[in-house]
Amino acid sequence: MIKISDQCVEKLKKWFFSYVETFKHGNNVLTENTILKENHTIRVCNEIEDIGKSLDLNSNKLRLAEITALFHDIGRFEQYARYQTFVDSKSENHALLSVKILENKGILNGFDETLKNLIFRIIKYHNRATLPEKENETCLFFSKLLRDADKLDIWKVVINYYHEKNSRRNSALELDLPDTAGFSNEVYQDLMDKQIVDIRHVKSLNDFKLLQVGWIFDINFDATLNAVRSRHYLEMIQAVLPETKKIQEIFHMIQTYLSEKINEEKFRQKKQNEN
Repeated sequence: MIKISDQCVEKLKKWFFSYVETFKHGNNVLTENTILKENHTIRVCNEIEDIGKSLDLNSNKLRLAEITALFHDIGRFEQYARYQTFVDSKSENHALLSVKILENKGILNGFDETLKNLIFRIIKYHNRATLPEKENETCLFFSKLLRDADKLDIWKVVINYYHEKNSRRNSALELDLPDTAGFSNEVYQDLMDKQIVDIRHVKSLNDFKLLQVGWIFDINFDATLNAVRSRHYLEMIQAVLPETKKIQEIFHMIQTYLSEKINEEKFRQKKQNEN
């Protein structure tokens, strides 16, 4: 039985913002990227609450979801301060670093060990290519919630950046990838096989944009799928990619997949209501 009070969540939020503030007194680039991740966290908390409410989660479950969103990227601040990059392969796994920081700070010590360990595992899994098969249903459910909410806001952040980018590039958002013409055939093939793009195939910024398109294959909830459609995220990424036949093939397939998934969920809900 999950029991978390509003007061507990407010206390954790207060600690989070105090902790983040300590990273805003360095150089301008550090401060800019600290604010970027702080704002991302706030929005992921909002996204996860919206998805949770669409699933009629009770207050305690919504609070648990919010806590996982609040702390899922807590390691990003130290990561950038220490390594000047958000690229895990060039620094360290930010999800594991987040758990390490929470353990060292003892901020969740007020929870019983079972709940604390559950939160740690959800955070640990949020950036994995796939979720572990050998996990309990509760952990997998909240992990899927976090992964959906996280993707929704990352889409928002990168799409705004791609469309508003001026002469000053943000290498942190581009993962230090070269902004060259074209894209990798391996990335194209991953997507046409309806698979998450293998990060090892990503060689350019266009490849990275296509990898973000492929996140649609790892969306778990109807509310998330509907948000992707209503916010026109896929169309907006397509608009900043080369106008080629292969790109058109990818997006035709992706849009068809999205429609099918939404229709499947509508059919499932209709049958459930009939019964």
